[in-house]
Amino acid sequence: MESFEVKLGNVTHPVEDVVAAASFYRESLGLVAKFVDGDRYAALDAGGPVLALVSPREDLAERVAASFKVADVTAALAAVERAGGRIVRQAERGPHEVRAVAADPWNNVFVLYGPS
Repeated sequence: MESFEVKLGNVTHPVEDVVAAASFYRESLGLVAKFVDGDRYAALDAGGPVLALVSPREDLAERVAASFKVADVTAALAAVERAGGRIVRQAERGPHEVRAVAADPWNNVFVLYGPS
């Protein structure tokens, strides 16, 4: 088995209105914004992994999904396939990183992202 560093970076949470959702989680749970990209994305400190509020145009997995930060997205995708998973969405350059969507053998999707 190939070994490389991986970290659960965030859990994406699709919302129609990122600004309103960020306000809700700030007011209801006291989560603090770590990074906000207008009305497309907000990263909230959830005491470990980030709660990533994503607008419809940034919703890569089209559902709630764990997102793993890796050093090399292409290598991680190859490892996923070798282990019996599949690529749902090929690696692409996003506004802040390279990202892709994969699925495990049980069809649970997850996002892989890393430096461009």
